[in-house]
Amino acid sequence: QVQLVESGGGLVQAGGSLRLSCAASARTFSGYSAGWFRQAPGKGRQFVAAINWSGEGTLYTASVKDRFTISRDNAENTVYLQMNSLKPDDTAVYYCARSSGTYYGPNSYEYNYWGQGTQVTVSS
Repeated sequence: QVQLVESGGGLVQAGGSLRLSCAASARTFSGYSAGWFRQAPGKGRQFVAAINWSGEGTLYTASVKDRFTISRDNAENTVYLQMNSLKPDDTAVYYCARSSGTYYGPNSYEYNYWGQGTQVTVSS
């Protein structure tokens, strides 16, 4: 059974940094693309970033580009999201997801496994 477990969320002041991790059961990420999404209170789930199976291809939503970096360690079956220069608008529950194949992009229906989410709160 595929399991994704996020960690690294928390409370941080505006301008600060956090690093989210998404650990998968053995070989869950191998050969598959992955992504990070977020959901703020009262809003729908929003695409944040995605990475292809090798790590050489990445995509970001405009609001986080140049502040967030997605990466992966296939040997450790882990995907990361480094978040710098955090803003109050980044406050949300962050979810990692595994693509059903090689797709890496903003369409959530292309991802068939999801973690339980980790809360990120940015205070002003």
